[in-house]
Amino acid sequence: MDKTSFVRKMFEDIAFSYDLQNSVLSLGRDIAWRKVLARSFVPACSGLILDAATGTSEVAMEICRQDETAHVVGIDISPNMLGIAREKVRTRHMENRVDLGLGDGRSLPFKDDTFHGISMAFGLRNIDERKQVLAEFERVLKPGGQLLIMEFGYPEDPLLRMIYGFYFHYVLPPLGNRLSRTDYAYSYLVESVESFPPKDAFMKEIEEAGFSELGIRKLTFGIALIYSGVKRKKVL
Repeated sequence: MDKTSFVRKMFEDIAFSYDLQNSVLSLGRDIAWRKVLARSFVPACSGLILDAATGTSEVAMEICRQDETAHVVGIDISPNMLGIAREKVRTRHMENRVDLGLGDGRSLPFKDDTFHGISMAFGLRNIDERKQVLAEFERVLKPGGQLLIMEFGYPEDPLLRMIYGFYFHYVLPPLGNRLSRTDYAYSYLVESVESFPPKDAFMKEIEEAGFSELGIRKLTFGIALIYSGVKRKKVL
């Protein structure tokens, strides 16, 4: 089974309790992280936003709550996750502001220069073809459009790093697997985080994909990181 098929199956399996898993395993910090991510779009990038790996649409809806002018297109490779997302969007009466559909970041079904902004939360580490995804993001963003990618990191403080490392390696996997009723999903999470490139190396990849004005924002002592960049404007 290739990685894309594995990841799709995993999210199909854990979709039923995905939001609960996020809340419990992050000790409730996932809500605050999504709010910070949504608020990180600058006013100039307000408008049409792509939320890649939208999952159950929590980021997409948070963007709409933070910006009354935003319209979000959310894509995901998991039909089960999208089914839950559609129901949540419907019950929150956001059908006119959030559109959802199947989509793969490696080959986006959108024209060049379509979106004012792109967000992706905890999804890029699940894709081996990272540079291909970044190139696609650059293609569908308007010149001057903003890219925001949130991923896991590690605290830099030695004591916090030790404490978090113990939780991340020895508490989170068995607890997450129990909540998700799988024997593999959260063991894989640890592996995927550890295989993601260091901050500086990933920032270099973003720059090489055609982005400038790069930045990193640390959340909860660096447990979560928001990487940001702006698509370079075309020179006439």
